[in-house]
Amino acid sequence: MDKIRIIGGKRLSGTIPVSGAKNAALTLIPCALLTDEPLTLRNLPRLADIDGFQHLMTQFGVSVNIAGGRPEDFGRVVTYEATRLTSTVAPYDLVRKMRASVLVLGPMLARAGEATVSMPGGCAIGNRPIDLHLKALEAFGAEIELAQGYVKARAPDGGLPGGDYDFPVVSVGATENALMAAVLANGTSRLNNAAREPEIVDLCNLLVAMGAQIEGIGTSDLTIHGVKRLHGATYRVMPDRIEAGSYACAAAITGGQVRLDGAKADDMLSTIHALRNIGIEVETDATGIDVAANGPLKAVNLSTAPFPGLATDMQAQLMALLCRAEGTSVLTETIFENRYMHVPELARMGADIDVQSRTAIVKGVPSMTGAQVMATDLRASMSLVIAGLAAEGETQVKRLYHLDRGYERLEEKLALLGAEVERIGDE
Repeated sequence: MDKIRIIGGKRLSGTIPVSGAKNAALTLIPCALLTDEPLTLRNLPRLADIDGFQHLMTQFGVSVNIAGGRPEDFGRVVTYEATRLTSTVAPYDLVRKMRASVLVLGPMLARAGEATVSMPGGCAIGNRPIDLHLKALEAFGAEIELAQGYVKARAPDGGLPGGDYDFPVVSVGATENALMAAVLANGTSRLNNAAREPEIVDLCNLLVAMGAQIEGIGTSDLTIHGVKRLHGATYRVMPDRIEAGSYACAAAITGGQVRLDGAKADDMLSTIHALRNIGIEVETDATGIDVAANGPLKAVNLSTAPFPGLATDMQAQLMALLCRAEGTSVLTETIFENRYMHVPELARMGADIDVQSRTAIVKGVPSMTGAQVMATDLRASMSLVIAGLAAEGETQVKRLYHLDRGYERLEEKLALLGAEVERIGDE
């Protein structure tokens, strides 16, 4: 099992390309199930989760064609073609490692009229039930049965009639599944209190490019007029706002100055606001974001929230940064109840953090020291890398497969900025 070795203390400087968004890509790929024509996605990141999802797509008879390109390039162009679906079952062995696999449920139900999907897996960051996914699909006319660890969904003869659903709480995944189910419904569907993350907007924009009719894009109230069929499209995946924010934290903790090439400021205003409050200089333009740390880091109080609030996927990285701030910071995690598993590992590096239920009190320390640490989930892994970049001596982050799920060629990008980092095999 690979691990990453970091020699801390190097000031990061330079330009880094921001990859296509993992969370968007995993929602765009299953759109290929909605049409018998080719769907081509550009700027698709090279990630373990993407490879896993593509493997799942082939299970349904979807052809996957990866365009040629230089191995050193970031991102790639992939065409998916679901001319004929050969299966409507997403088996346990393929779904258990990746929660996003449940996103085949809506499009499969819309196109084929039925779907059998194993209950999903993914990072162990708390309870993430799929009940809202199922209730939304039931509101559109689907019949749902849970049996032996599988969700079995069936549409009435003639397809889903469509309907209205009010989300009791905001759910990104359930909004995505419901959208993909509704675009081929026989009638008009409405989603109220829908998630409005940039990745939802990206999904809507792709569906519209394929011929869907969606009103209210970017708002919490979506109206979807079902159409008879969708056609193929070529679409560019949005830049990854979480990756951009993560590298901004890495630059800041090392006192560095970094250009995030391709980052879209409008998608990450809450992260930019947090960084500025911490004392980081952030300048934005139409093609990217410039981050510079030219003074001491300041303590802040932060709380995660659905978009446009601070993304829960940025909490761990900002915590690592605040370990070096002057004063005491308070972080509150409102989305997931078990997302502080990185705290004991940061403590091994000298961090002073006290967790009380969903609140973490972070007292800044003058320095941190390298250590062997264990990654527990995707974003927690990145927080340990960020801490290691500023720590004295050597840090080794084990279970690197977590990082490979969400950060495209991490060590290569950090090396572009002058970090001393390498991937090594675990003996």
